[in-house]
Amino acid sequence: MTDRTLLIGDIGGTNARFALADPDSPGFSDEQTLQCAEFATADDAIQQYLADVGAKSPEAICLAAAGPIVDDHVRFTNNPWTISIRDLRETFAIDRVRLLNDFEAIGYSVPFLSEDEAMPVGLPETDPLGDHDYTIGVVGPGTGLGAVGLLKSGDQYFPIAGEASHGGFAPETQVQLDILTMLRDRFDRVSSERLVSGQGIENLYWALTQIHGDRRGQLSAAEIFAASMEDNDPRASEAVETFFEILGQFAGDYALALGAEGIFIAGGIVRRYPDKLANSRFRSGFESKGRHRSLMERIPTRLILHEQPGLLGAAYCAMKLAGG
Repeated sequence: MTDRTLLIGDIGGTNARFALADPDSPGFSDEQTLQCAEFATADDAIQQYLADVGAKSPEAICLAAAGPIVDDHVRFTNNPWTISIRDLRETFAIDRVRLLNDFEAIGYSVPFLSEDEAMPVGLPETDPLGDHDYTIGVVGPGTGLGAVGLLKSGDQYFPIAGEASHGGFAPETQVQLDILTMLRDRFDRVSSERLVSGQGIENLYWALTQIHGDRRGQLSAAEIFAASMEDNDPRASEAVETFFEILGQFAGDYALALGAEGIFIAGGIVRRYPDKLANSRFRSGFESKGRHRSLMERIPTRLILHEQPGLLGAAYCAMKLAGG
């Protein structure tokens, strides 16, 4: 164990993952997952983690959180925790504290992924990012739909954060137009996140059963993917295929908006089904940009296979925060 304690975390509504960052290069050790519901505050969870791994009080803290960072605070939707930079500084008597959105942290991880931690999708060969300046994008469906850009300039990395997933959904096929029509009866506005997320696949399944006049009960996201894998429910198979196609359309739009040299796909939903993604209409949705098709055909897309890219990105930020 290093003599320096650089605490990192990736905190969602249910789980809080902590680890110790390497002070000399982007990496981490002593990873542990705690259940948020078992602790009244984030500070309590951090203290428990430090005791469990036998680490001394941290000299730097970098936490990625599944929520917007507003005025150096983050509030979670699905648990009562509130985390602030000021409180962490006071509790641990340190100045070096940083909060990141969870997708910002994933964005920071991309330059440090090994070749076998990013699987090409659609293009058989992709060049490494290299040392030149570039802009890349990361998109990923989970509880919501995350999106972030990363700009490399010299030896500096700059995240490009926003709320791209809340842009309006633009259908590109008759089936998608029918789905939009059905969902507009349920929601005041249909964003991309309404279709490409855990809840999104459920919305797609519901809409398709209505379009086809099926009398089927509503399934959870996990049940829809399972039925698609078993190929025993045509609506589930159609929902999953449409899910990946729309993900490709969204990723392509995001690449155009950023001027990205590559797009990386993150999130547990897609990582669990790499073959489904590779054999889906994802890439055709990505490339189908009319007059810009030839440009899109040159832009690589890769699936992030690293189990904890958020911790890897937080480790990089903690290293820089501590002067590494």
